Amino acid sequence: MRETKSIAIVSDIHFASDAEKLRRGHEARAIDNRLLRLLTTAYRRYFWLRDPFAHNHLLDRFILAARDSDLVVANGDYSCDTAFVGVSDDAAYASARICLSKLRAAFPERFQAVIGDHEFGKMSLFGGQGGLRLASWLRSVDSLALDPLWRLDLGRWVLVGVASSLVALPVFEPETLPEERATWQCLREQHIGAIRDLFRGVDANQRVVLFCHDPTALPFLWREGVVRSRIGQVRLTVIGHLHTRLVCWQSRVLAGMPRISFLGNSIRRMTEALRQARCWRPFRVRLCPSLAGCELLKDGGYGKIEIDPDAEELLSFRIHRMRRS
Repeated sequence: MRETKSIAIVSDIHFASDAEKLRRGHEARAIDNRLLRLLTTAYRRYFWLRDPFAHNHLLDRFILAARDSDLVVANGDYSCDTAFVGVSDDAAYASARICLSKLRAAFPERFQAVIGDHEFGKMSLFGGQGGLRLASWLRSVDSLALDPLWRLDLGRWVLVGVASSLVALPVFEPETLPEERATWQCLREQHIGAIRDLFRGVDANQRVVLFCHDPTALPFLWREGVVRSRIGQVRLTVIGHLHTRLVCWQSRVLAGMPRISFLGNSIRRMTEALRQARCWRPFRVRLCPSLAGCELLKDGGYGKIEIDPDAEELLSFRIHRMRRS
């Protein structure tokens, strides 16, 4: 019998350190408009997550469930990012450090990690606070040892992880500080160049599994000729970021909608991503949900891939549900 490899995938863990837990109500406090604050609180309570700090135990449950996997991939977002500036904030850094330390200790020599948008920073939903910070980039790469681009070969299969926020920087650029913008652009150019070189190095008989936290990056990858020329070899792209299959389904339905720029930065960013979402299809996108899922569906879980290193197609990709309690 052929040997198979199992790859467990966890995404959007959003671990909460003690320091982040002290910031309860952080998102509502970032919104000045009282009505909008009430609507956001209701949205978080009844649809998204009632208590964003109550799910640390799910990481331990995932580690136990994935103990026999040949490889574990974490697909980004390790903290709650309660200051909205990524891991340059000490509390968010503590959350990410604890989260990654647990995973690395549990899976030594068989763990890979992708950078998510909350590692760099992300503006609050409606409050307009925060954004990408270069200090968060430096901490992510130097202190947390997160590699923006990595490649792992399993037989004829090539596993690739990219930093989606760098790839999609034109969407996120308004959230950067003006004095840091040129450096971010330089980092993006270097990252895109490295991705081109990586895809050029993929042989014609190899197959690719791509790990990309935020699907906003996929249209920008599609514009790269070398990536597009290898797109038939991409058998699966695992995304996170959306947390729940309901948001993933809505994103597909709304693909191609016009960009809305007059309702604030968050709506601009979301609609810009949706406008280009038709480009997701060639990448064969599948969502790995957050461990907690959303409040409405409670559909959290983790992904698992089964690969025959010598085969042309994946054996399987499945989502394993995880109860919160």
